[in-house]
Amino acid sequence: MGSWAEIFQNPNIKNRGISGDVTEGILYRISEITESQPLQVFLMIGTNDLAKEETKEFTFSQICKIVKTIQSQAPKTEIIVQSILPVNAVYGKFSGHTGNTDKIKWCNAKLKDWCFENEIIFVDLFIHLKNENDDLLNPDFTYDGLHLNGKGYNKWANVIRPLVK
Repeated sequence: MGSWAEIFQNPNIKNRGISGDVTEGILYRISEITESQPLQVFLMIGTNDLAKEETKEFTFSQICKIVKTIQSQAPKTEIIVQSILPVNAVYGKFSGHTGNTDKIKWCNAKLKDWCFENEIIFVDLFIHLKNENDDLLNPDFTYDGLHLNGKGYNKWANVIRPLVK
């Protein structure tokens, strides 16, 4: 739901995220992205897979499959894999999503290692958006424990700003 073109003041930036999307959805539509041979793709996916009771192993492998597919279809595109964001059950909403902190952390650790092994940029958003004293989404950055508010998107943007071309 981020207005990335507005945040970065660049009309060439396209947000292809779809609310409620899962890795299968991205794989189904991936040619819509790769056919334009984008300069960069910033990928952040996985929360909804875990909420729909996909295993952490499946979610991790699907994210890797998305990256490999982009590499195959758009070999000059730089891919930046972003960690799955933290969640927080404090608001009592989205219980299917907000109870997955351990699975999110597992996926993020595996993604970080996989990206390092495959020379792909990995950005740990989780560490920047969580509380200082635990692994839950900082309430300053959300209005419901799952989705980010403006302050959360600004924090995210500041983390990735040095990577945006």
